[in-house]
Amino acid sequence: MTLFSRLAAGYLAILFVVMAVSVYAIAQLYELNRITRSLLEVDRRILDYEDKLRDTLLSQIRYERKFLISQDKALYDQFLLFQSDFQRDLEEIIAIAESNLAPLLRMVRQQHQVYASRFNEEVDYLQAGRLYPVVQYREEKDKITDHILGELDKVRSYGWQNSYEKLTQLAQAVADARRMAIATTVASLLFVFVVSLVITQSIARPVSLLKRKTREIARGNFEGDVEIGSPPEIAELAVAFNLMCHKLKDLDKMKSDFFSSMSHELRTPLTSIKEGTGLLLEGVGGAITEKQRKLLYILAEESGRLIGVVNSLLDLSKMEAGMMTYAFAPSSLAFLIQRVTTEIGPLVEAKKIRLEAQVEDDLPVLKLDSERILQALRNLIGNAVKFTPEGGRVRVTARPKEGGVEISVADTGPGIPAKSLSTIFEKFRQAAPAAKGTGLGLAIVKQIITSHGGQVWAESQVGKGSTFIFVLPV
Repeated sequence: MTLFSRLAAGYLAILFVVMAVSVYAIAQLYELNRITRSLLEVDRRILDYEDKLRDTLLSQIRYERKFLISQDKALYDQFLLFQSDFQRDLEEIIAIAESNLAPLLRMVRQQHQVYASRFNEEVDYLQAGRLYPVVQYREEKDKITDHILGELDKVRSYGWQNSYEKLTQLAQAVADARRMAIATTVASLLFVFVVSLVITQSIARPVSLLKRKTREIARGNFEGDVEIGSPPEIAELAVAFNLMCHKLKDLDKMKSDFFSSMSHELRTPLTSIKEGTGLLLEGVGGAITEKQRKLLYILAEESGRLIGVVNSLLDLSKMEAGMMTYAFAPSSLAFLIQRVTTEIGPLVEAKKIRLEAQVEDDLPVLKLDSERILQALRNLIGNAVKFTPEGGRVRVTARPKEGGVEISVADTGPGIPAKSLSTIFEKFRQAAPAAKGTGLGLAIVKQIITSHGGQVWAESQVGKGSTFIFVLPV
């Protein structure tokens, strides 16, 4: 082969490689763009419609119940308006939904029609002045609306799961494109270094940026835009990618606003009820009988318990959603243990049990969120004291362990069945069915310890007591 032919063959080979890579890159970019647009135009809209459908249905229920009480035609007109909105939004979400979601939405439509039919039957009875089984209709409508809300929950779960799968596909497509770019660079170096350098700079760099940003999104960081000017296909993808980040950030803010609203709407009235009950017990509203005093004491206790439940639910929800903020700082674990044992001292004396704390002197200083670790210790030690019978013992031990500190809380209570040890850290699960409480304390403990990079578990024998152990890293 002549030099010209060898050069021509070499350039033809490079051209073939470049063309093959270009075709592959365009296909990958098209796939990335398709997935991104699908996330924005389908999955996001499905989640938005699901929220609207839920709000509209709850509004229907509210106006329906008000109408049945007052028989005000304006309330009935409002019900019909929300019914029309629900049907319109449902048809729109069915139009954009994928095939495996459509049957679920059609089921929602069918159930909603049954619900509207039952209500219209009640309206006919009322207008005719005829008696009808009110309780039966109410129970049937409640069952139907609960089923509709359950199906809408499935729609939301599907939307989030579908988004997660598409993000996974997006990351995989980016990784595949990057691997091809690297392979092409190695092959091109055999012919000409300059061509391979151009290919690497024009494809590998923007793809690497997209891959890095995809990982940040998977960790929940939506801040910062991907700045890519060329090539045009990847630049267009970057614009769509940045738009997706902004939309996801908006959704994250909606979650934050929801928890803030829930905190205000639940805690404020409960606190007002508790304070009002306290004022009545103090005689602000006038003299009260002994029976009334007992009822008010019960109301005050239950209000306090309900406030605790609301606080636990909100804390756990924030932790599970990754919205709980932690203020890590060097802290003395011995001081935190002493503080909790001092706080719980009156309850220990009232139950006539022994509370022992054995903290070794050489405990390292750990970087902790002191308030959250205090919350975990209060839950564990409080549970141990609660389940330990009179004359029993609770022992809190802290000792250094390789790479961290081990803390254990042992009691002489009834113990936990072996089959329950694997589930007691799940929310709303309790070792003993008769135990009083919400079943949230241990779930919160697990979230706190896990967020500190530690581990928590339980050991127990029925009739001999239980030991809860957690390890925090240095």
